[in-house]
Amino acid sequence: MEHATSDSGWRGSHEGWLEAAYDCLLESGVDSVKILPLAKRLNLSRTSFYWFFKDREELLSALIARWREKNTGNLVKRSEAYAESLAEAMLNVFDCWLNKELFDSQFEFAVRSWALQSPDILQQVQDADQARLEALSRMFMRFDYDEAAADVRARTTYLVQIGYISMQSEEDLALRMKRIPEYIAIYTGQVPQQRELARFFARHGFKPV
Repeated sequence: MEHATSDSGWRGSHEGWLEAAYDCLLESGVDSVKILPLAKRLNLSRTSFYWFFKDREELLSALIARWREKNTGNLVKRSEAYAESLAEAMLNVFDCWLNKELFDSQFEFAVRSWALQSPDILQQVQDADQARLEALSRMFMRFDYDEAAADVRARTTYLVQIGYISMQSEEDLALRMKRIPEYIAIYTGQVPQQRELARFFARHGFKPV
C-alpha cells in the first residue's frame, strides 16, 4: 500500500475524508471531527483536506446530508414500498431497524447527541422527525386510517424506535424477531400473516426455530 505523503500526490478522496469524519463522530462526538486529527487518521497532509472541502463547516454539512439521505430517505422509501396489508407495510418499515444499510442507528444517536449542543443541528433533527412521522402517517392513511388515528399510530411506532436508539438498547436477533409480530399487532391493529413474516425473516437471513 502506498503511504500518503506530501510528495506522493495522493490527497485521499471526498468519500475518504467523509468516512473518517463519520467514524470520529460515532466514536467521540462532533468535537473530535477536526481537520488535523482527520488528516493524521488518514495519514494525509492537512492541506489535502482543502481539495475536497472548503472548511470544517462544509464537512459537517456533508455529514448531516449523509445522515438525512440515509436515515430519513430510506425510512420514507420503506414506508412507501408495496405491501398487501398494513402489517406488511409496517414490516417494510421494520427493515430499517434491522438493516444498517437502510438506517444507521449509531449515526442517529451521534447526530441526536450533536443536536444537544447545536441549535442548527437540533432544527435538522426536528425537521427529520417531522418528515418521518408524516411518511408513517401517510402509510397508515393508505390503509384507511383517518388522519388523527394515523398520526397517533405513526407517533407510537416512531417514538418507540427512537427510544430504543436513545437508550442504546441491545437485543439479540432471535429475541427481537420473536417480539416483532406483537409490535406489528400493537402498531397496526393487525396480526401479520405467516407468509408476510416469512418474507420479512428471509430478507434478514433469520430462520425461526
